[in-house]
Amino acid sequence: MLIIFRAIGDPSRLRILLLVEGMELAVGEIAQVLQQSQPRVSRHLRIMAEAGLIERVREGAWVFVRLGATATATSVLALIHTLAAARDGSEGGSDDFGAADRARLGQVRADRAAAVDAWFATHAAEFEQERSLHTREAGVEQAILAALAGDVGDLVDVGTGTGRMIELLGRQARSALGLDRNPEMLRLARNRIDASGLASARVQAGDMYALPLPAGACDTLLLHQVLHYADDPGAVIAEAARVLRRGGRLLVVDLLPHDREELRQERRHARLGFADDAVLGWMQEAGLAGRVAARLPGEDADQLGVALWLGEKADT
Repeated sequence: MLIIFRAIGDPSRLRILLLVEGMELAVGEIAQVLQQSQPRVSRHLRIMAEAGLIERVREGAWVFVRLGATATATSVLALIHTLAAARDGSEGGSDDFGAADRARLGQVRADRAAAVDAWFATHAAEFEQERSLHTREAGVEQAILAALAGDVGDLVDVGTGTGRMIELLGRQARSALGLDRNPEMLRLARNRIDASGLASARVQAGDMYALPLPAGACDTLLLHQVLHYADDPGAVIAEAARVLRRGGRLLVVDLLPHDREELRQERRHARLGFADDAVLGWMQEAGLAGRVAARLPGEDADQLGVALWLGEKADT
């Protein structure tokens, strides 16, 4: 008990706990928000980890921080929010301790998103080269078709890029919608769809964290080589689950864990691939029953492996 109170007795550590309450953050992001050095932040994180409040997960040269898996963290946070609510209700109360930190985090992430958008605007025409990083695309596409065998109903492809997935699956769909943040990508996708003659397909602007769709809008949603650009992959999967109908399916196609650190800068990857337990855990949190649909290792030392994870929404 004493170790927990010591861990949250420091204002910086309390701020960190509130920051990671709703999302997984890189140590560098926490340091930027707190405006402290990474060594100092790392010391805070060590103390919090020893108390069971947070977990640290290494991914290449980066370390990500999330709430501890035990009930300790959630119990402590519940107490903090109860005390905050009591103060807000008292005379002279009402101060949101974490508001300034959340605002700074929003700016950190907005700056990163702008850098990603700028990269795509510059490299949209050669985006297909992104797929040369991993095992042969023909094999990946065959695995996608096998995982989504038959009628896909109303299809949404999030982060559609050049529209290749709409072209691949569009004839199995009642309707197909490609979403992307980047106007140049949308132009390329629109041209591809027009050339393929898919009258029931269209593209429009859309953000993977806030899809421009009501709940229960689609039968199949695809995240093809999109999740590794996400700062908060769990939030992306939760948003995908929101727009699925009962019995709907989410297919995530992405890289297996790797150590190609240069991809963070050269291609703006936020994550260096994903382990099964991470993706399936996010699916479970979003109310989806997930499984590994396929795993395609790289064919040589220079190629990255790809996995397909399929999540299904209960039909009752």
